[in-house]
Amino acid sequence: MKQLVEDFARYLYLPRLKDSNVLLQSINDGVPLLTWRQDTFGYAESFDESAARYKGLRGGTVVNLNDPHSSALVVKADIVSNQLDAERVEPIPGDPTPPGAGAGAGGDLPPLLPGGNIPQNPEARALKPRRFHGTVALDATRVGRDAGKIAEEVIAHLAGLVGAKVTVTIEVSAEIPDGAPEQVVRTVTENSKTLKFTSHGFEIE
Repeated sequence: MKQLVEDFARYLYLPRLKDSNVLLQSINDGVPLLTWRQDTFGYAESFDESAARYKGLRGGTVVNLNDPHSSALVVKADIVSNQLDAERVEPIPGDPTPPGAGAGAGGDLPPLLPGGNIPQNPEARALKPRRFHGTVALDATRVGRDAGKIAEEVIAHLAGLVGAKVTVTIEVSAEIPDGAPEQVVRTVTENSKTLKFTSHGFEIE
């Protein structure tokens, strides 16, 4: 949480916020959503490195964050789902209903895959698109707004799919007829390094 608050205050490409309470309230509103797995994120009190798991992990439940210096974590929805599914409580001993049994005759439903998904017929799976790519030009004066819409309306739906690996690349190109002032060159270069750009640089011609 503390890192998020600092990042929103430091980096110009992120949306401008009135104060840290706006961010905290957005998280309080996003975690409890019924559609959090597809549209938002989860929450954790901390991360246990020795056990490689999040503590106090939750999604779709009410949280009440009010401390901008909190060490609590905002966690990607797919990571929350994977841990919660992996740690799901086992059936009570003596329960006559075997794991994976359904309401059909004899309980002959296919066993569930991790995440509660029913395995599909290989032929049906082959007919589904398995890759997506897209390119879009953003308004340089409203990058934060437009990027937010893309994240919400496109990326979130793809990242919410079980097993999906989503890669997002931002390419910035600027033509400066009068040349860039030294201060701008220094600022942009340092920020590019801080933000871990894989490549960046100014050219005289």
